[in-house]
Amino acid sequence: MKKNTLLQDFMLQFRVIHALIIREIHTRYGREDLGFLWVLGEPLIFCAGVTILWTAIRPSHEHGLPMTAMVVTGYIPLTMWRHCMARSVKAFEANGSLLFHRQVTPLDIIIARSFLEIIGTMMAGVLVFAAAVSTGYMELPEEPSLLWLGLLFHMLFSFNTALIFAALTEMSELLEKFLGVFGYLSLPFTGAFIMVDWFPPQYRWAIMWSPSQESIEMIRAGQFGLNSHAHYDIFYTCWINVILLIIGLYLTLRVRRYIFLN
Repeated sequence: MKKNTLLQDFMLQFRVIHALIIREIHTRYGREDLGFLWVLGEPLIFCAGVTILWTAIRPSHEHGLPMTAMVVTGYIPLTMWRHCMARSVKAFEANGSLLFHRQVTPLDIIIARSFLEIIGTMMAGVLVFAAAVSTGYMELPEEPSLLWLGLLFHMLFSFNTALIFAALTEMSELLEKFLGVFGYLSLPFTGAFIMVDWFPPQYRWAIMWSPSQESIEMIRAGQFGLNSHAHYDIFYTCWINVILLIIGLYLTLRVRRYIFLN
């Protein structure tokens, strides 16, 4: 029997993940009309709503930085992370019947769900950013390459979190119930609404353990340049995300025994 090459195996898994994404869109938003646009519409409503609200009720600048840009550069990554995490809960159980197909693996399911959330949030972010720039509430990024590097790290962190929580919530119902509490308690450590420089120097080390804080600091350094006084460590962000990815893959490879298949 002739074996597939590595490239053929890769293309096969690519087609599987693409099919899972289309199935997820149809399952979640229906097959009729333009329902699939809710992939973009849902995060757009969240991000635009919070940006408008904060711009209206908060001072125009905080710690010398414009409020609208602070919200856009913080809330969009936060939405990406929270949506990836929320959609990972019981993802394997919801798609358990697909695992009867030999080509579909738990990893494919999480890749498809996370990709959908990341792309939807990114498209919403681009629209909110373009609207804020065109209306004069934001400037173009000072260092676009650093902004994109921070976004890439945040996408990886969001995917890693989805991998870990998808497996853990399948293994323990207690963790599934705790996830909502974890989401709220971790808000101060995400870096969405505050920067490391605003903390007293003796406490900064604690918040800089957060991979989310690190990547959002990079995004803001890319947006505001030196004016933001951002604190980040690219080396730390690399290895902490690699460790989280290894943990997530390890758990995902061992989760099948906990999945209830109908």
